[in-house]
Amino acid sequence: MTARPRSDRAYDVVVFGATGFTGKLVSEYLAEHRPRGLTWAIAGRSRDKLERTRQDLAALDPTLAQLPILIADSQDRPALNALAEQTRVVCTTAGPYSRYGRELVAACAEHGTDYCDLTGEPTFIRDTIDRCEASAKASGARIVPSCGFDSLPSDLGVHLLHEHFAARGSRLAEAKLYVIAMKGGPSGGTLATMLSIFEDAQRDPQVRRLLADPYALNPDRSRDRGPDGRDQVGVAWDSDESCWTGPFVMASVNTRVVRRSNALRNFAYGRDFRYAEVTRFPKGPLGLLKATGLSVGMVGGMTLASVEALRPIIQSRMPAPGEGPTKSQRENGFFKIVIVGRSAADKSGLSERASVRIDGRRDPGYGETARMISEAALCLALDPIERHGGILTPAVAMGTTLVERLRKIGMRWEVGPA
Repeated sequence: MTARPRSDRAYDVVVFGATGFTGKLVSEYLAEHRPRGLTWAIAGRSRDKLERTRQDLAALDPTLAQLPILIADSQDRPALNALAEQTRVVCTTAGPYSRYGRELVAACAEHGTDYCDLTGEPTFIRDTIDRCEASAKASGARIVPSCGFDSLPSDLGVHLLHEHFAARGSRLAEAKLYVIAMKGGPSGGTLATMLSIFEDAQRDPQVRRLLADPYALNPDRSRDRGPDGRDQVGVAWDSDESCWTGPFVMASVNTRVVRRSNALRNFAYGRDFRYAEVTRFPKGPLGLLKATGLSVGMVGGMTLASVEALRPIIQSRMPAPGEGPTKSQRENGFFKIVIVGRSAADKSGLSERASVRIDGRRDPGYGETARMISEAALCLALDPIERHGGILTPAVAMGTTLVERLRKIGMRWEVGPA
């Protein structure tokens, strides 16, 4: 199939899932911060809900009273094909993606339409690679999953370390992300996605094996492997930083995305590249106590969620889909991350250290995530970045161009000494 030329398409960006909690935040961001001349539309399955969303957007900008609306159900492939043919980029917030995203990403891959989402589901990304890599390469579609808090800071942060050492004639050999501080709240959609992953893992042993595989997203899982093992789940003393560490809940997807970036770049970080993510706590008894509390809480929560009989009880106590942190909570949230990298040893056996500090001034999962994916969509639609199709990562598809966009909206991306 010959894709419609991008120059003939009606829209630069279509926001799919615009009536959901995060979809509304993305639409509001574009309403307030879109560049002059951007052509865009909102899309979903319910015209009534989309019209209410459009009314809310028109309250922010009266010129949006006639913002185009596109109707497509997530399972209606002909309607999704028609949607994909009309736009340069689809920005979708409609998850869980393993249940509501498979047909949309396939339509974009087939029709040469760039795509970005917020998935934190390794199973969905792996399925997309296996089903859509060939069609995306043939059509030129840049399919870029995980353009929110998972996994954009991790992937772009490691990319900056790679560029830092490459500019000095060296190579990044290992990196470790430390969550310094974070404040935010969950939405019903995110919690529903997490329960969906537990349900799939309980039913299917192949899903369990995939989730446990540190190289689950590499192009060839049997060959493209390195030295990394499973993600940290307990408490550990970090001698490099002289601190206690506990697990980081997003490591199970972020680390896989970073390793895929390395593989897609023909192992520019090296086949021996090591990468890990943890939550950092101070040294001393209080730091140990906090790290232990986080570890026990995470393991306990995962254990409860894996029990089928308990999931309805857990779900009844969660925010409903479409609900999430209030505007005040989003604006009072934040995150502070540092990624410490080490270069490959030189001929004398010496290596250098450097770090990237990444700070967000809003709730990481919603306030900053809405801004991150919006800027990713604008980057794909408008910026002169390299065009090569496939199932890509934020670092491979957009790299420093996207970092510069995020710096301009107030996020901190600072490379310096470790």
